[in-house]
Amino acid sequence: MPLTDTEIRNAKPREKAYRISDFDGLSLEVRTTGRKCWRFRGTHNGKELLLGLGVYPEISLKKARELRDECREMLAQGVNPSTRRKEEKAAQAAVLTFEALALEWHGRIKTRWSEGHASRILYRLRREIFPFMGNMPANEIPPKKILEVLRIMENRGATDLAHRMHQVVGQVLRYGVATGRVDRDNSADLRGALTPVVHRHHPCPKDPRAIAALMRAIYDYQGSHVVRCALRLSPLVFVRPGELRRAKWSEIDTTAAEWRYFVTKTRTWHIVPLARQAVEVLEDLRPLTGRGLYVFPSRRSDARPMSENAINAALRTMGFSRDEITAHGFRGMASTALNEMGWHHDAIERQLAHKESNSVRAAYNHADYLEERRKMMQAWADYLDGLMAGIEK
Repeated sequence: MPLTDTEIRNAKPREKAYRISDFDGLSLEVRTTGRKCWRFRGTHNGKELLLGLGVYPEISLKKARELRDECREMLAQGVNPSTRRKEEKAAQAAVLTFEALALEWHGRIKTRWSEGHASRILYRLRREIFPFMGNMPANEIPPKKILEVLRIMENRGATDLAHRMHQVVGQVLRYGVATGRVDRDNSADLRGALTPVVHRHHPCPKDPRAIAALMRAIYDYQGSHVVRCALRLSPLVFVRPGELRRAKWSEIDTTAAEWRYFVTKTRTWHIVPLARQAVEVLEDLRPLTGRGLYVFPSRRSDARPMSENAINAALRTMGFSRDEITAHGFRGMASTALNEMGWHHDAIERQLAHKESNSVRAAYNHADYLEERRKMMQAWADYLDGLMAGIEK
């Protein structure tokens, strides 16, 4: 009698493995562990063959019968099903998948990036790209498929991420072209296909009274000491939030009142002159974290920097909405005020570590306007102190 799904589900393990026959050479092997495996028995050139066809329930009864019929057809044609399966597996292994190409590309290029950026790109590939087209041959992915995958991100509102992953997919495919294994970068055909990214300015207070209220709230913050110090330092250095949370003690010289670090975004060295108030914040924190790598370590591990959401979360706890101020907004707050005060625009731009369009000049401009920037940073810190004390300048 042919097997039924009910009979398969009810088959229990015994002291020894046993088989339940279906028909035309198909049987189900029930092992002592309870694992149920499909088997096909046939004959090729006078020799008996016993092939595994997969595990139940991953391979259903219907699918097992289809695989059995394929094996019987090959035997009728004089082909050994076992040999054919080995050949097909070898052919599949020879095909360069997009995932294999992307991992090779990532392994070569990650040395140019910061550890955090490299991890972030790999995480996004594994989450956003590989599940949908990672197993596809890298040389056979049509533009339509790439757009379909990017649309998944776009449809959930992650438009900026979709554009970023479009760039990453293009870089992977162009690496394949450069190494002679991909004919062309099909992602190039998608220009204009994604919804444009609407760039919003990071909100920040501009009115002196609003800035004063923010500074007072920061100094009254009752959270952890590490986050409190990060909050107090943010308006005094106005670096990018990621640069602040990854600040290392080895980069900071409080005696010279300088913080020197490499800006991965622009791939240039940057000097942050530290005002007296900034040095005080750092020296206040040093007894707690000074023996570790990071100035602002994670609460879970000293080997990791503070969470990227820590400052924003603290600002929300203090009652400031995302439309009022973000961790990135301290840069805009300082830039706006300093420009209005009449400080040299180029000095402000150098202090913000904005990318220099001239690549030759960029290699030497990390110290541009340094003396003026020292004066500006101290004047800015004094200005903020004055606002907190109720003195508008």
